[in-house]
Order: sequence, then C-alpha cells, then structure tokens
Amino acid sequence: MSATSRRRHRHGPSRRRTQEERRSRTQARLLEATMECLVDLGWSGTSTTEVARRAGVSRGAQQHHYPTKMELVAAALEHMLEAQRLAYETAFAVLPPERRNVSGALDLLWEVFRGRPAKALMELAVAARTDDELRPLCLDLNERVLQVILETFERLFPGNTLPPDFVPTMLRGVFAMFVGLSIQNALDDDADGHQAAVLRQIKDVARLIVPEQGLPEAQPQTDR
Repeated sequence: MSATSRRRHRHGPSRRRTQEERRSRTQARLLEATMECLVDLGWSGTSTTEVARRAGVSRGAQQHHYPTKMELVAAALEHMLEAQRLAYETAFAVLPPERRNVSGALDLLWEVFRGRPAKALMELAVAARTDDELRPLCLDLNERVLQVILETFERLFPGNTLPPDFVPTMLRGVFAMFVGLSIQNALDDDADGHQAAVLRQIKDVARLIVPEQGLPEAQPQTDR
C-alpha cells in the first residue's frame, strides 16, 4: 500500500465521522429553530426561510436536509416528543428521594407542559384542526404524547397495584386537564393562582390513588 493510500485509509473514517457529525448538528439546529418558530410565531408565521435564518444555515442546506416544510415539521415533531420524554425522565431521576413520588411526578409533568417543546406541539395540534395538509401529521399526536406519559408512569411506579385498564384512563384525564391548564397558563401565566390551585387538588387525589414508592408496608402489631 502506497503512502498516499495509507493516508487516505487512515483519514477516511475520520472524515466520514466529521461529515456525519456536521450533518447531525445542522439537522439539530433546524429542528430546534422549527420549535422556536412555532412557539414565537405560530404555525402561520413558521416558514422554511425563517427556520433556516434562525438555524444559521443556508436555504440550500435546509432544503438538502428537509426539502419541504412538512418534512421539516414532521422531523421536528419527533424531535420534540423525544425531548419531552428525556427531559421528564432526567428531571425525575435527579429529584431527592423524598420528592420521588406521585406529587413530584405531577409537578414535573406540569413543568413539561409549560415548556417550549410542549407549546410547539400544542400549536401544531390546534393548527391541524383547520389545515388539511397538517392534519394527517398530527392526527395521532395526542395519543403519542399519552403513550409517552403512560410508559414513563409505568417505569417510575412499577409497583403500583392499580387495575391495568384504570391507569390509561386516569392518565388521559390528567392529560386533558393539563392541556387546558397549559393553554390558560400561556395566556395569563397563572396571575391569579387558579392553575396552581387545580394542580394542588390533582396531587391530593393522586396521592390517594397511587401508593408512595419505597415506603414499607405497615406491619400488624402483635401482643408481647
């Protein structure tokens, strides 16, 4: 093997990895910029031109990775769903032991619903009602978010003794309440404390339903 061939062989994999890393970074910037546009400008104000500008990439680069707006939004939707799941699980994992319970989980879920990925997903869901092209993309969006919440619940509370068919219905109700609360929160930032009051009551009820984790069961007293 010649010296030139050896150099090409030695540097080829590294160059490919660098190109792949560049590609991943560019895509990540585009997906993050799409989310920011949806939150700041809404669906009607989100354009591939504005996304490329915010991402700091050329229109040609944007079109190379995502040729159409719908392809870009579809990829961003997957990106935001995964970001929500990871953020929630990571935040729960670092909670102190005394807060690693259903109250702590609901507090974190409320934070997720008020975060920018959730706001962007909400914008897509609302816009899809009147946009024939967007609707197929978002048709199962709520169900997918619910599935993430359900899977996370089962991982966080594996020892719960709730009936299997009860948990999905319970979480569906919590999801519906949080959607409504988050829409109002986006308008008034809970200026009057109404959303906080609802959240407190939800936690009070949830504590009665979901057992605390890691607490030993009470042992019957015996006569000595």
